[in-house]
Amino acid sequence: MSKKEAILNAATFLFSRKGFKDAGMAEISKMTGAAEGTIFYHFKSKEDLFISILQRLKEDIVWEFEQYLKQTEFNTGLEMLEGVVSFYLSVGSMDDRFLLIHRHEAYELARMNPTCKEHLEAIYECLIDVYERAITRGQEDGSMDGDGMLARKTAMIVFSMVDGIVRLNTYELYDAGSLYHELIEVCRRIATHG
Repeated sequence: MSKKEAILNAATFLFSRKGFKDAGMAEISKMTGAAEGTIFYHFKSKEDLFISILQRLKEDIVWEFEQYLKQTEFNTGLEMLEGVVSFYLSVGSMDDRFLLIHRHEAYELARMNPTCKEHLEAIYECLIDVYERAITRGQEDGSMDGDGMLARKTAMIVFSMVDGIVRLNTYELYDAGSLYHELIEVCRRIATHG
């Protein structure tokens, strides 16, 4: 692993656990063995490091979902939606990267930093795109209601609901797995208007 990659990994862990404000560059230096000057050689500032993490997160999310969709066969769009919900629950509930984007500080920084905002928006756009693909497929194959809400709006509603449950799990307030069957049933009802 390169020094730059080690810095990104350590910073992701610290930012997700302590928050952007409370995680110090000295801690990242100590975790990686890289001098602070080396960190600043790779990243212009703490904000630049955070934005690099968000960019990598977007790329990772796109890659992980694409791999999942390539390796899994779905007979219908409804099956694809259920699979995407399950996959997001399993990935999002166990990952420091999602803890990072579920922290309020990221959005405070985004208010002041347009690049940070762009990356956060891009992450969510990628996730919603996956849900929309499943819903569009379901509307085309008849497994979901094609009348009524647009696929994009339905995708945003379903994703928001699933992400909310992932957040509860992330903060250890509720076990997302215990809601799995009910969540899938609600997603089916939304998608089929049934």
